[in-house]
Amino acid sequence: MVTRTWVHLKESQVIRVTGSARKNVRSDLCVWSGVLQTEGKTLRGGPRQVRRGPAPADRVPHRQGLRPAYPLTSARARHRPRGKGVPDADEGQLPQRVGYQLLQGVQISSERVEDLPNLAAECLTPLADGVVVQTSGIQDIYTRLPEARLAMLGEATDDARRRVEEIAGRGGRAARELRTARPGVVQMNPLVGTATSWEGNNDQSTLGKTISATASAEFRLR
Repeated sequence: MVTRTWVHLKESQVIRVTGSARKNVRSDLCVWSGVLQTEGKTLRGGPRQVRRGPAPADRVPHRQGLRPAYPLTSARARHRPRGKGVPDADEGQLPQRVGYQLLQGVQISSERVEDLPNLAAECLTPLADGVVVQTSGIQDIYTRLPEARLAMLGEATDDARRRVEEIAGRGGRAARELRTARPGVVQMNPLVGTATSWEGNNDQSTLGKTISATASAEFRLR
């Protein structure tokens, strides 16, 4: 096998290799999303319940880097099931409206990635009685991924050249010039993760992440 590889290298004018690069990064933005839910007999009763007291944005004025937002508000009617509580209820009777349910979306983002879980809990804890918080979790985002992707593809290409020089040198040849280069899919996983996908991973579940990139290159030999 070694002899056949040696002959192929001696006769070939090009060589193809794949280089790789890895980099550990840390999230620089966290986003917490949730929904405030309450009920009222009228449409006005629900909003008053949610807005009673200071708004979440005003509960931590001494905190820096905290950006609350309210991207969603919706209401839906609540009905009593047909015939419930009425002994001689007509099966064709329309459901009776008994109140409304209000849903208020809330989103909190901050560059203080270590503090956001506590900040979100602090600004939502003093909500009025009867308001339920449904959380969607926290997104740990690395916002500089596009810049990192370009830099790491360059590093992967440099790694490919180093591999070519080592392989070619052992066969008495040397890399002359780069003919073609094809970037691979960049993957961003948790520090202990090695998953891959055709479209590329963009982990948002952990603060610490590892970015990996590959590049396939073809070099002319001399």
